[in-house]
Amino acid sequence: MKKSIGHFGKLPITAWIGLLTFALSTGGLIAHVEPFYTWFYCFSWWSYILVIDGMNRAMEGESLLIDHTQDFFYVAFCSVGVWLIFELFNLALKNWHYINVPRNLPIRWLGYFVAYATVLPGIFETATFLKNIGLFQKLEKGKKWQPGRRWKLWFVVLGFACLVLPVVLPQYFFPLVWLGFVFFLEPLNISEGQPSLVREAMRGSWRELGLLLVAGAICGFLWELWNYWAGGKWIYTVPWVGNIKLFEMPVLGFLGFPPFAVECYVMMTSLFLFRDKLVGGSGSESTGRHYHRRLVGIVSILVAMCLYCVVFSLIDKYTVISFR
Repeated sequence: MKKSIGHFGKLPITAWIGLLTFALSTGGLIAHVEPFYTWFYCFSWWSYILVIDGMNRAMEGESLLIDHTQDFFYVAFCSVGVWLIFELFNLALKNWHYINVPRNLPIRWLGYFVAYATVLPGIFETATFLKNIGLFQKLEKGKKWQPGRRWKLWFVVLGFACLVLPVVLPQYFFPLVWLGFVFFLEPLNISEGQPSLVREAMRGSWRELGLLLVAGAICGFLWELWNYWAGGKWIYTVPWVGNIKLFEMPVLGFLGFPPFAVECYVMMTSLFLFRDKLVGGSGSESTGRHYHRRLVGIVSILVAMCLYCVVFSLIDKYTVISFR
């Protein structure tokens, strides 16, 4: 049954915390009070995530943060790594740079982590909200897509090209990075029985794709809106898209946000597969096996954190323009 925004139940306390945080951070931004002025983007996004997660729970009785807390923090942790992949691409693309970031290194790196951890939760919470209000219900029963027998091979080849060409010829092929992992990873996801947009399309359901595209557009607008007002922020040097801007982003650049949301979904699906294979297990496993998997999980987190710090240092060296 389609729900309207007015049909909320009781909002959980997390949503009220989000609303209060957003109000305080907005006041701090206007008054140029730290840390709200420099980190307004982080405060805004975490406020938004708390609020929309609470709205999802009020509407459906379930939310990612409250009812699937472990998955939520796994998504947030992986969100940092997913975005850092694009930061590595940006070393060649040089499409964005950071200005006015804190000079203190521990605070700056903590800020990177907190900011990048919002990307995937923001997209998925928004897509869930759109689903909860009934958007695109008619797309659940559409025309079935029948790919050829070798579609997996062609997807991998196309994905590989989309990831290599922007590095080799960044001035011409930079937009392809927002599609590459969709093609590269979908064959893996469908082969391993993971959630797959291709599988959905093959059975005639296009709703998930539509929800992600709209969620990407909404999040893209909010990313640029809140970045524009923040003291510490990014600016763009994107070729070929003109100087007509909305906030800091050239207007045509907004076209990249919908496919980026789809790409994040596909990448996160693969990361859940990675987690299940690395540290998954049944409740009936032996105690020794349980602690072994726990140890593997901890080591994986520590390795990931070390890799994050390496990329943070590259951002400091090549992507940050100014400190404050």
